[in-house]
Amino acid sequence: MLKVNFQVLYEDNHLLVVNKPSNLLSQGDHTGDACLLDLAKEYIKEKYQKPGKVFLELVHRLDRPTSGVLCLARTSKGLERIQAQFRQRTVEKFYFAVVSPVPGTNEAYLEHYHWKDRERNRVYLWDTQEHKDAVKVRMAFQIRSKKAGMALLQIKLHTGKSHQIRAQLSHIGSPVVGDEKYGIKSDNQYTRSLALHACELRMDHPTRGERMTFFAEPPAEDPWDVFATETRSTTYF
Repeated sequence: MLKVNFQVLYEDNHLLVVNKPSNLLSQGDHTGDACLLDLAKEYIKEKYQKPGKVFLELVHRLDRPTSGVLCLARTSKGLERIQAQFRQRTVEKFYFAVVSPVPGTNEAYLEHYHWKDRERNRVYLWDTQEHKDAVKVRMAFQIRSKKAGMALLQIKLHTGKSHQIRAQLSHIGSPVVGDEKYGIKSDNQYTRSLALHACELRMDHPTRGERMTFFAEPPAEDPWDVFATETRSTTYF
């Protein structure tokens, strides 16, 4: 029996939506480490006793240390139609993040120019277009709670570039707790893992057309347990 280390949130003939654990690759890379895509293919193959190769493709990706809602397509039709929604930006993506220190404003709309150095696997941001290949990225956040020198943010992501949330929050001086790449060194005790979680995804079903919402709570570990009652649902903004 295959040991599934992810939570299945929704499943039908066209979709598989899961809650990806932190520190699990979305897709295989040069490290050769286990990835969610391969594990999900094994899950489908075993559950439905499918012979040969299983069609299953990621519709979008989450960075390795980020946990949360991830959508995979079980048919080529589903893949094409959901990818079209991402291109048209009709998919709504919400995140929870725990940051420290607390931002100076309770809510903000952030807009920066983003460029990724692929050799170093690091993102750089500017307020103006300082690099010819930099592209504009946008997100909004609201503070939902403040405790123990930290703030719980609910984030609406308007674009979806690599390391975007982590880099933008670090750029304003409030990095994600546990972020070794973009964080600022501190004596905060809550540093065991990256406190960034894709909590909610809203999109249209690829064949039925109905609007669907998928939600997953953050892991039951620090620093999330400090905000356990505030992360059981999202609010609209």
